[in-house]
Amino acid sequence: MKIDFKLHQQWMGRSIELATNAGNAGEVPVGAIIVSSEGEIIAEGENRRERDRDPTAHAEIVAIRAAGANLNSWHLDRCTLYVTLEPCPMCAGAIVAARLGMLVYGADDPKTGSVRTVLNIPDSAASNHKLTVIGGILESGCRQQLQDWFRQKRS
Repeated sequence: MKIDFKLHQQWMGRSIELATNAGNAGEVPVGAIIVSSEGEIIAEGENRRERDRDPTAHAEIVAIRAAGANLNSWHLDRCTLYVTLEPCPMCAGAIVAARLGMLVYGADDPKTGSVRTVLNIPDSAASNHKLTVIGGILESGCRQQLQDWFRQKRS
């Protein structure tokens, strides 16, 4: 499989913009988009836990719900999810359940990363779906955005 890093960087750039929106709204700055096999953004999401008072309102979940509604199907196997931070256990499970075709993420999450860093839910025996994963796209920018936000929150 040929990896088009320029295209991945372009889509991750949009995810970073959404993460900025979330951070400006007082949310942990994580953004996500879902792109169809035709290269069209079909869904966007940003963290909304505080605003929605919903513990499941992570950027990935918001985007997956919107994509399902847009396609009128929960099968997202021909879609790619771009997210600025490695998904947590809940989001990794939802990604597998939605049968997403590919996951592209920015920064590893050393605390709750459940795709490669702490756990590997997509490749575990509990997964009934094979997921293509590309990590580290615009990693330093994604990581710096999170670090700056948390540093500002703590001061």
